[in-house]
Amino acid sequence: MFGNHLIVGVSGTVLTDEDKRILSTIKPVGVCFFAKNFRDGEPYEIWLETYKKLNQEIREYTERESMFISIDHEGGRVIRPPLPITRFPYSYVCRKRAREVAKAMATELKSLGINVSWAPVADIFSNPNNPIIGPRSFDTTPETAAQYAREYFLGLKESGIIACAKHFPGHGDTNTDSHLSLPILNLSKEAIQQRELIPFKALIAEKIPLIMTAHILFPEIGGDKPATFSQPILSQILRKELGFDGVVVSDDLDMKAVADMYDKSGTVANTLNAGCDIFLMCGNLPSSSTERIEFIAGDFKKSLENGSLDESVVAAANGRIEKLLSQTPQYSVEMLDKDILLKHAQLAINCSFDN
Repeated sequence: MFGNHLIVGVSGTVLTDEDKRILSTIKPVGVCFFAKNFRDGEPYEIWLETYKKLNQEIREYTERESMFISIDHEGGRVIRPPLPITRFPYSYVCRKRAREVAKAMATELKSLGINVSWAPVADIFSNPNNPIIGPRSFDTTPETAAQYAREYFLGLKESGIIACAKHFPGHGDTNTDSHLSLPILNLSKEAIQQRELIPFKALIAEKIPLIMTAHILFPEIGGDKPATFSQPILSQILRKELGFDGVVVSDDLDMKAVADMYDKSGTVANTLNAGCDIFLMCGNLPSSSTERIEFIAGDFKKSLENGSLDESVVAAANGRIEKLLSQTPQYSVEMLDKDILLKHAQLAINCSFDN
């Protein structure tokens, strides 16, 4: 079932008929929340109650007891829920308190029923002209970025949140935003081994369970395919050489770097054959996300039928996903105590004084 390989976004603070149809027919294994899913500007108890109903309906329509309930929650501009959820600064600003901040973030995420955070960023702040990573990274050198990303991961892990390292094999040196177009990095394998891969190695050594791909073309390493469906990058480097045996998830397929590629038959098979297990489709394109999801689901089925996608590949991916899902806590939505939020707000202020 394709739903086992799919995490989707939903339209807003309430489910539309299209949302309900996708959730009930494809039954995605997870959802990803954005700012559009929260009633910003409303009192805490009001927006939280609306959001709680949204969570409940998602589970009802998918008929899944266990799901990946996920969100991008890094700090800086990458914070989706409204106040009083703490506005922590960027990872680069908070790096010296990475584990403490991660634990505080985990407490707040769990109160929202969230069990997967698309963090830490394992990219390196190596290119000051990078329009999309920059201070989302923990530091400017491979070793320090690895050190702080590791601390952040351990903070999430110790607090019961599934973490995800991103964006493999490294997005830090790009000068193009993959939300808008496909970045190209002409780096050799030796170059990324000496820099980009170091934080990922550190996180893999700590058994991070999820790694997200980068929608980046590495011609010298991955040929003419972006990392998200490049066998040399995912199967050879990530799986075989680095020994990662967890779940690989694509970055959002609605990003313009790859969106058109997934409108063509065969790309789904290429992605799974390369070593990616889960497709992330957040519904952030102006075109119908329902039609795109249904096309990709259909392409998955056709690929199995015509033999371009082997059942053993799907079975192996399913095994990794089911193993992780069985280890993923399921949280209920509940209001946090004011004193906890005040303590977190002070921590956010203290981060700024560290630099």
